[in-house]
Amino acid sequence: MILRALSHRPQLSSLRIAQMASHVNNSGINGAHNGVFPGVSLQDLPKSNTFTANLPSDPQFKTPSDSHRALRGDLGPRIVKGALYTYVRPEETEEPELLAVSRAATKDIGLMDGEENTVEFKQTVAGNKIFWDDKTEEGTYPWAQCYGGWQFGSWAGQLGDGRAISLFESTNPSTKTRYEIQLKGAGKTPYSRFADGKAVLRSSIREFIVSEALNGLRIPTTRALSLTLAPKSKVRRERLEPGAIVARFAQSWLRIGTFDLMRARGDRALVRKLANYLAEHVYAGWESLPSALEDPSKPTSSAINPASGVPADETQGAEGVEENRYTRLYRAICRKNAMTVAAWQAYAFTNGVLNTDNTSLLGLSIDFGPFAFLDNFDPGYTPNHDDHALRYSYKNQPSIIWWNLVRLGETLGELIGSGPKVDDETFIEQGVTELFAPELIKRAETIIGNVGEEYKTVFLNEYSRLMRARLGLVSEQESDFEELFSELLDTLEALELDFNHFFRRLSPVKLSELDTEEHREQKASIFFHSEGMTATSGVTESAGKARVAAWLRKWAARAKQDWGENKDAEREAAMKKVNPKFIPRSWVLDEIIQRVEHQGERDVLKRAIAMAEHPFQESWGGDKKEEERWCGDVPREGRMMQCSCSS
Repeated sequence: MILRALSHRPQLSSLRIAQMASHVNNSGINGAHNGVFPGVSLQDLPKSNTFTANLPSDPQFKTPSDSHRALRGDLGPRIVKGALYTYVRPEETEEPELLAVSRAATKDIGLMDGEENTVEFKQTVAGNKIFWDDKTEEGTYPWAQCYGGWQFGSWAGQLGDGRAISLFESTNPSTKTRYEIQLKGAGKTPYSRFADGKAVLRSSIREFIVSEALNGLRIPTTRALSLTLAPKSKVRRERLEPGAIVARFAQSWLRIGTFDLMRARGDRALVRKLANYLAEHVYAGWESLPSALEDPSKPTSSAINPASGVPADETQGAEGVEENRYTRLYRAICRKNAMTVAAWQAYAFTNGVLNTDNTSLLGLSIDFGPFAFLDNFDPGYTPNHDDHALRYSYKNQPSIIWWNLVRLGETLGELIGSGPKVDDETFIEQGVTELFAPELIKRAETIIGNVGEEYKTVFLNEYSRLMRARLGLVSEQESDFEELFSELLDTLEALELDFNHFFRRLSPVKLSELDTEEHREQKASIFFHSEGMTATSGVTESAGKARVAAWLRKWAARAKQDWGENKDAEREAAMKKVNPKFIPRSWVLDEIIQRVEHQGERDVLKRAIAMAEHPFQESWGGDKKEEERWCGDVPREGRMMQCSCSS
């Protein structure tokens, strides 16, 4: 069980923990709605190309004009070196049909209400309009990123945006948040390998809904703006399927795999250039990165060296190891990923394919293939039916993300291990000398080990915070881990109970209803499936009720400590703010796909995305029977479904 594996936490003072939290909680990754700002048109939305302006382009198509003059067929798969992207325009989509739009996404981007109904919006999200003038050569030209990755523990070489093309970066005029707007399924790029650059409707529906569902759950994630059907595009996967395009956005689409490829090719200069770009343009500048935690009295940001314009690099970290600015960047990346995986575990979200090319440098949930939310609690569950070794199972997610982060640490090892010599001209030009190598390697290994302890601490503290909130607890007690969290998960697993339903159904339970053993056993039945006890282990219903009742006794005592008497209504309200009524279960997504693809329904998507955007509500003003069915007991045949990576 992952809780037991990680429960031996490093001893950090409360001040240090608060210092760490201040760096991981203030990013506003998913965007924030602004109830006052009316929004602007797509045409007036401020656009930029910070990524392409600061990083090297594909030498074969060095400028937008080079790419634009080329035949679209000449922009297909090949090996690209010395570059982080290729300029490439989307393929034209014939007779596109806009199926659905996320209202939450349009607000976060800064678009006005109704903009999604304009021809310009529809043509843009279908890949038929770009904001670049070939006559004046002005505007922002689309591009696809170059990266590699470790897939299922093996090096896969060059990967890249094989079916994703970024159109431009936009800045919300009100929040000043910059996003990179991207189309998935818009055609071949140099990184498509043997594929067609297309996306099928079923996987596009899944990504569209889960992106906004995770955002609704306040889990850091890439976002989905719209879903477009490409009716003339027939895509061959296991069968011939209709194509689709998801317009999606994120503050950055950079992944660990971006660094992986640079390291594999020995491109030291590009590793440094990318790290500088990440700190200066994706994070909020070098000065925003975490300072060393060795001395809690130190300020939370590093002093700026006026000569170089970057933070001074003599900060002493744990065990007296010099932490230069690249170490602080590495720590920031690890913290953000620790926060995100803690949220995955607290809400039982399983990605299914956590390769390094699917691990965000900004700690976002990214690239959704065979994902799922757990139904019956099973730590060994994976939604990926090709993951026979269970590498990417639910319980393995925290350790797999750390495995990926260690690969990143290896890539950054030369920079973080160089300590105060990182900006020496000789080191920059010639690299690691034989004499300096032992010192550099020792420092890098020590730093990665220290960061591993920090990753564990951030994960455990965030996971504990979320679990306490889900259980309606206000105070923190060390015993909660074993007596409440672990015991609850063991009970859910043994009795094969539904993870997220348990918390929502616990929310309205009054403490007075748990005052006797008889009452607790009576109340235990609300957590069982509609058909009663279904555990395959042979547990009887009476034994199951007794086990749940024993846990309820401990929970009720803790809740009474925090809330006192007669505060059930306040506690219920607090719990329902963090315990969703709606989760996009696999069986629900399958039903939606069937109804859209085979029955021609459209409004079902609008109802589903409204529920995904606001998962904590009691109702959504749609089809009441449909809402209650989707939020109710998971059909037995629909539990713990699996699917493939093909999309």
